[in-house]
Amino acid sequence: MRQLTLLTVFISALLVTLVSSNAQELSDITPESHHTKLFREIVTQLATTHYSSQAIDDQLSQTYLNTYIDRLDSPKRFFLASDITEFQKWQYKLDDLAKRGDVTAGFYIFNRLRERATQRLQNNIELLENKKHQFDFTLNEEIFLDADDREWFKDSKQADDFWRRAMKDSMIRLILGGKEQPEARKLLIKRYKALLNRYTQRNSKDVFQQYVNAFASLYDPHSSYFTPRSSENFQINMSLSLEGIGAQLTTDDEYTEVVDVITGGPADIQGILKPKDKIIGVGQGDEQIVDVIGWRIDDVVDLIRGEKGSVVRLQIDSGGSSENIISIVRDTVKLEEKSAQSKIINIENAGEKYKIGVIEIPTFYMDFEAYRKRDPNYKSTSRDVRKLLEELKQQAVDGVVLDLRNNGGGSLYEATALTDLFIDYGPVVQIRDANKKIYRNQRATSEAYYDGPMMVLINRLSASASEIFAGAIQDYGRGLIVGSQSYGKGTVQTMTDLSNGLLKLTVSKFYRVSGGSTQHRGIIPDIAYPSMFNFDEIGESHLESALPWDQIHPVPHQHSDQLSKIIAPLTSAHKKRAYADANFSSMADQLALTQEWREETRTNLNLKQRRKRDSSLDESLLAIENKRRVDQKLRPYLNIKAWEAAQDEQKEDDAPITESDPILHETGFILSDQIRLLTTKNTVSKKAKMVGHINH
Repeated sequence: MRQLTLLTVFISALLVTLVSSNAQELSDITPESHHTKLFREIVTQLATTHYSSQAIDDQLSQTYLNTYIDRLDSPKRFFLASDITEFQKWQYKLDDLAKRGDVTAGFYIFNRLRERATQRLQNNIELLENKKHQFDFTLNEEIFLDADDREWFKDSKQADDFWRRAMKDSMIRLILGGKEQPEARKLLIKRYKALLNRYTQRNSKDVFQQYVNAFASLYDPHSSYFTPRSSENFQINMSLSLEGIGAQLTTDDEYTEVVDVITGGPADIQGILKPKDKIIGVGQGDEQIVDVIGWRIDDVVDLIRGEKGSVVRLQIDSGGSSENIISIVRDTVKLEEKSAQSKIINIENAGEKYKIGVIEIPTFYMDFEAYRKRDPNYKSTSRDVRKLLEELKQQAVDGVVLDLRNNGGGSLYEATALTDLFIDYGPVVQIRDANKKIYRNQRATSEAYYDGPMMVLINRLSASASEIFAGAIQDYGRGLIVGSQSYGKGTVQTMTDLSNGLLKLTVSKFYRVSGGSTQHRGIIPDIAYPSMFNFDEIGESHLESALPWDQIHPVPHQHSDQLSKIIAPLTSAHKKRAYADANFSSMADQLALTQEWREETRTNLNLKQRRKRDSSLDESLLAIENKRRVDQKLRPYLNIKAWEAAQDEQKEDDAPITESDPILHETGFILSDQIRLLTTKNTVSKKAKMVGHINH
């Protein structure tokens, strides 16, 4: 399982001095004097305050041991099977040790990892620096990089063979990325030195945090301990007003991985960086890219931060054989300043023209400080959307789409206030705390401001407050939900001060008015689209120890079944139209092809075969694009270079919405279908009532 420590990317450059690769004796890292008291404090807080109660017993001890080992060496690259066997002496003891605040087992296991890792990395560096050693790229051999497909190394010989193949795979990736073999070799040496530096510079605070967080994660994936330094970074993230690129990062073995790209931030505007991308290099402006594989995450964050208006270049690995370099202009990332926006898309359907208003809501924001000062013009999601609705009404739109794609949540108050704009009086969400007390004071308190046709568009990155809003709209039957299954984060966290650092822990859980939790399952759309994100890699259900979906009693609320009766014909019309549409079907085909390609578990280590494989993927993607162009009576591209050149020349704003955002365009079509079906149904119903009245 990956260690998830979210850090929002902002801040100025920092040069990191790497240690020499020469073998060196490392003294064991030992606990600090206050760690016993602090661990007991954390265990007590989790046991008494966390939403989910846990019995601290032998079963938890087993899970704790396995979780900690997995967090230390999830790719199974350093520990030997004999190490894992030795560690089993603690499988029924860690619970008792935790109650006493004893962290010696955690430090012992980490020191063994450090010993294995430093020796292995030193061996790798020596091998790469030996010019007599040459990699044979003509052999037809493979490697399983996914740890789930491998067991722990039986002995050092098996470990040597794995690392020989792993280094060969890294060399091939660099070569396919445009590096010559000598240059690729030097870069790989540099990476291993950086990773070696990471292990040699670990200190007692680092080990304590890892060991304690393995324990906290047994309660749920959002509970964690922050050292004073990481607490400072967390507070920086929460301020939402520093300068950088606007992304959230995590540590995945020696890689820094993107968790989320903040809507409206520089990275989002640039448009290339995506969740699951690995940042492997960082450069300032035109300066040389610094390889950051093996770096501590806070040092990578420091390197990416910088002054507003300056340029940072990121070298990213998106899961393919080659790597990509993107340039991003740093800017102030302040979520509450990224307001909801609106536009109109025109749909022609069954001979009728429809004006569909679209309101994009990037986050649920509120300027609390301005609100406290009683500023009449304070900004908030609900206030801004209300103004946009008024403008759309004046433009006589036929219906409204609320676009919540990539909206990770925000203010609960604003989620409730936004729901209030679309429903009449009634409850919006239920909240249950750790004592199982249920609160239902989040309510719509006025008549709906907009009662016309509406639809809510979500995707896998729609979470928390977005799910509260979408769930309420669905439960009331007020609008249909379209898109892909949402993230499934239905829990609330709070920060607690400790004698040293902070503890973030889950204290309550969200439930829909219909009784079901938004946790784990998220919101299931009424009409589903292909997802850009792999559900096995992104979402609450992907996280180990995630609290389960459950339900409580529903609360009385209004409900209309008018829309549920037309889901079947709307879905049928959508499938028939969307997959006949060149842009939508092309998008779906590309997603399916890319997903299929990424699911391959074996990696070939023959350079010629890898080139052929990469070329095959590119040719397949080109074939999909050319099919789209031919269907639209456009000239197909002659080759991949011509396609890439055309992409470089075309600005995103120049592309029509049918091409730039086929999902939103199709949503407009479905809403127009809904309007047409209900208008026809209501007209027939009114005529029937009139006839009945006359006959009477």
